[in-house]
Amino acid sequence: MNYKRLFICLVMGAMFAVSNAFAYIELQPLENNKKVSQQLVEILERVHYNKTTINDETSLKAFGQYLNSLDPSKSFFLQSDIDNFAIHKLEFDDALRTGKIQIAYDIYNVFLKHLDVRLRHLIETLPDTIKSFNYTKDEYLSIDVEALEWSTTEKELDEVWRKRIKNRALILKMNGQSETEIIESLTRRYKNQLKQVEQTDAMDVFQIFTNAITASLDPHTSYYAPRASETFNINMSLSLEGIGAVLQQEDDSTKVVRLVPGGPAASQSELAPNDKIIAVGQDGEKMIDVVGMRLDDVVDMIRGERDTTVNLEIIPSKGNGQTSKIISIIRKKVKLEDQSAQKHIVEIERDGTTYKIGIIKLPTFYSDFAAIQAGERNYKSSTRDTKKLIEELRKENIAGLVLDLRGNGGGSLQEANALTGLFIPSGPTVQIRDASGRVSILGDQDRSVTYSGPMAILVNRMSASASEIVAGALQDYGRSIILGGQTFGKGTVQVLQELSKGQLKITQAKFYRVSGESTQHKGVVPDISFPSLLDENSVGESALENPLPWDQIHETRYPVYWDIPSITPALTKQHKNRIKKDPNFISVIEQIDYIKERNDATKQISLKEQDRLEQQELSKQAELDRENKRRKALNLEQIESVDEITPIDEDSFEHEAGEILLDFISLNQ
Repeated sequence: MNYKRLFICLVMGAMFAVSNAFAYIELQPLENNKKVSQQLVEILERVHYNKTTINDETSLKAFGQYLNSLDPSKSFFLQSDIDNFAIHKLEFDDALRTGKIQIAYDIYNVFLKHLDVRLRHLIETLPDTIKSFNYTKDEYLSIDVEALEWSTTEKELDEVWRKRIKNRALILKMNGQSETEIIESLTRRYKNQLKQVEQTDAMDVFQIFTNAITASLDPHTSYYAPRASETFNINMSLSLEGIGAVLQQEDDSTKVVRLVPGGPAASQSELAPNDKIIAVGQDGEKMIDVVGMRLDDVVDMIRGERDTTVNLEIIPSKGNGQTSKIISIIRKKVKLEDQSAQKHIVEIERDGTTYKIGIIKLPTFYSDFAAIQAGERNYKSSTRDTKKLIEELRKENIAGLVLDLRGNGGGSLQEANALTGLFIPSGPTVQIRDASGRVSILGDQDRSVTYSGPMAILVNRMSASASEIVAGALQDYGRSIILGGQTFGKGTVQVLQELSKGQLKITQAKFYRVSGESTQHKGVVPDISFPSLLDENSVGESALENPLPWDQIHETRYPVYWDIPSITPALTKQHKNRIKKDPNFISVIEQIDYIKERNDATKQISLKEQDRLEQQELSKQAELDRENKRRKALNLEQIESVDEITPIDEDSFEHEAGEILLDFISLNQ
């Protein structure tokens, strides 16, 4: 008999008055861990862009990453546990190098004990706990993540849990659930969480440990164990019979990173980046709480057969953070034609003359590789399609062209290079520097120019990678005005390395503009900024942990067509004068100010129902007043409920881009 284990069971069982026996099994390293560990060290030190040595500095970062991966909300470990673990904080590098990773499993098993006891006790006592809540009492729950600390005693942690459960129960109550339904919902949540953890195996722990090491190097280097590798290979974006959303784990929740252009979520629902998914339900079935669930399991629940409906309970990032709502999305396969470039024309009246501005919306940089390999001459690609649309727009006698790359997360590097070439005779488009310092230059060799007139590029925080290459190159060439928001800042290149078990996605190179500036971290800064509801502090490369820094290399030789920086102040002044009178811009700016003011003021939330209801009504009223103010200015009919609000037509941004182009033409005449 394992007396040590029996003793722990008795002590912790008495602490929480739990009669259940432990269901968990302590996990131990696998035989193949040693070989994979040594492979990882060898590849990381040889291939990673930073030529990193896995050392004590790495270990210290990885130690913090590992604890945060296991217990991100500080719900199970006590400060005494952290103090005990701290003697091993400089051993993670040696453990990976030698393959002797017992320390990772020892820490995990302590976590597992705490979690098992805590959740079993919680499930057992939940009905009485829910019934004891007094929603008229003045109580507050801290939501300041930066101020979150480990509890020093079990009693202190009990109180943290009580308030969190009360908050979740209050959200459900405000969403119309009865006390019985709340008990059922939360019981199901914690049973699911317990079940998920009990299904964790030794390879899962190895993956968590190794990714604590890789995350200390940069946010895009990751180890995928065999099961996770399979999921990765069929695309975490759910584009296969899914909703078309890129998801990631954040604390205990599943967070939306971005929406796939042309996908069901982007076209059917109110889902947005930074929203948190807390429950998933199939059509006609009960919602299943997914808080604390593994990401791949949440993905499996969301993915399903084409034309079926999935219901998601979300906490909107643009809401008050205290209430949730349920949205429905019909699963579809994201087809190439759904992501194809599209065109239309915006007409602008100025001084009695109507000017036509061509708009091309490019959701992604795509190429039909299957058609190319099959030898088809008329294969689809972003460059070919854009070229065709430009030729059609030129026949309409457009005065200027706007290339809309908002929300374009990237795609084919070759397409980004070729598309840039549509607007310049020839020349370099991007520099790529590898880990050894060698720089290769991609460029346009075709001297023909599809469009040589005035143009602007619209970008936002979700414009990434290939989008940043195009925008950066045409900004450096002085070929286009860049409008909108600072781009994502994803300026690194990853490759996949096969291992004896699983695979490693590793950062191998960095992108640099023709001016020598990196697109990494900083992204592309627009010449003229537009207001955006996307928060740069919570979205983008700079919001990730341990991103590679921005830097510079030597510039290449390239011509500059227009001296845009010299006229930017004049363009900006005219732009600001216009948007002061534009109801759509005014509404967005007021909403941004409202959200910022609320976020700055809110470090804790009330657990008193009346306070929450009042705050909810105040938020709804503020939103309604803002919308009706906009509608009044546009001579639109007033509405009576926020449920009647539809998203602001982003044509106003396209229209303003056209206005700026006309200003540009006027100044350059």
